[in-house]
Amino acid sequence: MKLNSVELTTIIYIVITTVMIAIYGTQLDNLYSMLLLRAAALIIIPITYFLSRSLSTRWALCLRTFPLMALLVFWYPETYDFCSQLPYQDHVFAAIDQQLFGCQPSLEFAQVMPQTFWSEAFNMGYYAYYYMMAAVIIFYLVCRTTHYDRATFIFLGSFFIFYLVFEFLPVAGPQYYFQALHDIYGTDPFTSLPWPLPSVGHYFSTHQAAMLPEAKGIFSQLVLGAQEMGEHPTAAFPSSHVGMSTVVMLLAWRSGNRTLPAILLPFYILLCLATVYIRAHYLIDSICGLIFAVVLYLATDRLYTRLHTHANP
Repeated sequence: MKLNSVELTTIIYIVITTVMIAIYGTQLDNLYSMLLLRAAALIIIPITYFLSRSLSTRWALCLRTFPLMALLVFWYPETYDFCSQLPYQDHVFAAIDQQLFGCQPSLEFAQVMPQTFWSEAFNMGYYAYYYMMAAVIIFYLVCRTTHYDRATFIFLGSFFIFYLVFEFLPVAGPQYYFQALHDIYGTDPFTSLPWPLPSVGHYFSTHQAAMLPEAKGIFSQLVLGAQEMGEHPTAAFPSSHVGMSTVVMLLAWRSGNRTLPAILLPFYILLCLATVYIRAHYLIDSICGLIFAVVLYLATDRLYTRLHTHANP
């Protein structure tokens, strides 16, 4: 049985995070569900392999890769389980924003452009994140099948590297940090902030209240609903929304089809701006997410070439 890129990267991520689970042990609230998820992923791989043997290439790839990529929805909450074991560093990144821009862009942006039109436009871009990723992966599967393995290696490998960074660098994001300052110190973040900005330590390991924006239309309601269901104080730096959408845009451009990136570009721009507009990220998170994505894309692309060069000399 030869592993494809999605299976290989999933197994590598499982090995690394299982070591982390062994280190943290019973400190993890969801220990048994985390172990069960890994067992399920490892069971999926041989089952989908044997089921796919009688299928055409495209359907076989679909069966062997889509279930594992769908597990990203379950891997993401675990970044909170890991990072909440460490003291949060939001005071550092909020202070960087203050020093660089003379304000807190995540608080000011929506104040400057509060109209429903802009709220809906930015939230539409933010919500399009999932559809952008699906569109590019499906495009490669259907129209660039011979490059699908490389594309999914870059895609999933980049995702898992983002997740590993989040697990060792706890940053909750402005919607949690400024709410925490309000709850702890009684300050209104829109009028006065304590300076220097205080550390909240392990506060988010027991508190998850967030300063959520007002829902002004259907897209802001969709984003708000998604955040209330699946968001946690984790994964703020660097922004994976900016980062992974950048990886997806680079994959779209590399496909050679110019219509695909042209269609995605407006949503990409709105998404990048939305990360700060809805207070999910500090501005420095989004800027570094863009830079980190380019580095990841180049590194995973080169790694794929080297692995396959050695495997097929």
